Amino acid sequence: MSTSSVETHPRAQQVQVTEDELIVLLADGRRLAVPIAWFPRLLNATESQRRNFELVGDGLGIHWPEIDEDLSIAGLLRGTGAPQK
Repeated sequence: MSTSSVETHPRAQQVQVTEDELIVLLADGRRLAVPIAWFPRLLNATESQRRNFELVGDGLGIHWPEIDEDLSIAGLLRGTGAPQK
């Protein structure tokens, strides 16, 4: 039986938001980058608001309190953007 080094529940260690991307460094060594255009609240937030985040659930999610945005790492890995109206 083989084992995988990839965690069952990937966890974020670091987060960076640029003008174009949300970049998440995972505890298992992966780097995930997705367009912030997928998340209108992040896209329209100020630089200060984008920097003000917290890792929740021991890194299972990211929360931006000033813009009321919550993203799960599992959803980001699935390629899930914000729901479209």
